[in-house]
Amino acid sequence: MTHVNYAARFPAARPRRLRQAEWTRRLVREHSLSRDDLIWALIVHDGAAARIPVSSMPGIERLNIDEAVKAAETARALGVPALAVFPHIDAAKKDNDGREATNPRGLVPQVVAAIKSAVPEVGLMVDVALDPFTDHGHDGVLREGVIVNDESVARLVEQALVLADAGADIIAPSDMMDGRIGAIRNALESAAKPDVLIMSYAAKYASAFYGPYRDAIGSAKALQGDKKTYQMDPANTDEALKEVALDIAEGADMVMVKPGLAYLDIIRRVKERFALPTFAFQVSGEYAMIKAAAQSGWIDEERAILETLTAFKRAGCDGIITYFAPRAAALIG
Repeated sequence: MTHVNYAARFPAARPRRLRQAEWTRRLVREHSLSRDDLIWALIVHDGAAARIPVSSMPGIERLNIDEAVKAAETARALGVPALAVFPHIDAAKKDNDGREATNPRGLVPQVVAAIKSAVPEVGLMVDVALDPFTDHGHDGVLREGVIVNDESVARLVEQALVLADAGADIIAPSDMMDGRIGAIRNALESAAKPDVLIMSYAAKYASAFYGPYRDAIGSAKALQGDKKTYQMDPANTDEALKEVALDIAEGADMVMVKPGLAYLDIIRRVKERFALPTFAFQVSGEYAMIKAAAQSGWIDEERAILETLTAFKRAGCDGIITYFAPRAAALIG
């Protein structure tokens, strides 16, 4: 860190001079938020209803395929570069091994194909993990109460290839299994898909802020136990750097820290250490807290949206995955 000794003292130095008007504040602003920084997180579902509200995330709805295409058209109109797709499927399709995740005619491949056909210029990021597809709510394969790493990785590789075949631009493994980035990268190369990007959930913490998302994808009631054997301990920072380094070595093009706001220090350390495109996920719990406080009249919602997103940029993020993306894009103007 650079330390600057300022020779001037009050009244020669009056820092408020630079803050006295909007035009001066704009001129000296150190970080700026733009539409180019946003990835819009969408929840899709396999039912007939066009939209189904998510009770724990006011303003968020599960979208059917047609509505997901409309959302992509909205993203294009707003100048939002990319979407991130997360599924809610019929519980009858779930099993212990998450086999539906590898169904080429499943919900996510259909959504990906429909969006890329209608709005090819909008990037599509797809989540690679088994929790939306397992009857136990975990991100991997469960054997006698244990999430087995290598068998889970094999299933995740199958899922990634199915999604790449459907037209996904970014494969985003969120499972935190060891070795999955290298396995997926090798599989993509072998399948003659070298241009498919990997954004690794490289530092994903076992956080309290995921509750509304689990409600949105239908895994909250199914989850058996917790995810602490594969998601990271919130007390650790050096471990995050180790995880990021491993994923970069295995072939990740971009890395992500999740959740976002409670882990700005991790974002900063990752960006400073590796200088790789670094993203944060403003997760469901962060979204829900802002919405709930705003609905109670305790905070200004629009200011809170822009302030938190700017905090990610200030910490070093190249972009943010957020449910607020369309709202933020409109506010940025």
